[in-house]
Amino acid sequence: VQLQACGGGLVQPAGSLRLSCVAAGLAVDRYAAGWFRQAPGKRREGVSSISSTGDSTYYADSVKGRFTISRDNSKSTVYLQLNSLKPEDTAVYYCAAIPVHKFQVRTMYDDDYDYWGQGTLVTVSS
Repeated sequence: VQLQACGGGLVQPAGSLRLSCVAAGLAVDRYAAGWFRQAPGKRREGVSSISSTGDSTYYADSVKGRFTISRDNSKSTVYLQLNSLKPEDTAVYYCAAIPVHKFQVRTMYDDDYDYWGQGTLVTVSS
């Protein structure tokens, strides 16, 4: 199983980016997915997650209303649209896959995630 994340980069405050995560070797209909991030010197935090069908989503309070998660199972891809970016959003963003029976709509525990991508760096700076 491989998760390949991409789409990070340098963006000015208030700008936008779209992250993508493509899964290979994974039965996507049996896995929900999530995005985590880790800023320098900080703990990894859950940002957003989505059920296997896409009908349930979770967002951390810090990104609610600015980020949107979605998925296209026909392409084995999960997306994270980042809008109204702030300097505090600067971090390495990781995608991860979680078995459907462990998915929760109100929180994210990184220990529950079985597979992880390599991370993509998002830098928000003027």
